[in-house]
Amino acid sequence: MTKRSQPVVYWDTSAILSVLFKDEHSEKARNLADRDGVHLISSLGYAEACAVLARIGREGLLTDILVKAAFEVLETGPWRRIHLPPAWEDLRDLSKKWPLRGADLWHLAAAKRIQQELPELSLFTFDERLKNAANGEGL
Repeated sequence: MTKRSQPVVYWDTSAILSVLFKDEHSEKARNLADRDGVHLISSLGYAEACAVLARIGREGLLTDILVKAAFEVLETGPWRRIHLPPAWEDLRDLSKKWPLRGADLWHLAAAKRIQQELPELSLFTFDERLKNAANGEGL
């Protein structure tokens, strides 16, 4: 198997949101988003990002036009949508290994499943616990 010259990256929700909104991680997230490569988001990451955007809109934290613009970036960003749930046994096994919240455990297990087909896959997150678990799992 040959190594890809472009990165293959699974984005968790923290990384997606850093592209959509300016925060302390935005520069790093936007730089990666602008790089050629395969950028993957799951239905869970998409759902979590949509929920955040909708809540921000409902609560009037940003103008409607800015919320709409953020939804457009989410729709047209560099991400390819994947429809691949994690394996049940991976969820069980990884839950015993790493102290993660449910959604983070789901992201880790989904990335591990994708890694079976794409060994060069990395998981991009700004959540420290998920980052440590991903590193520990070779992601």
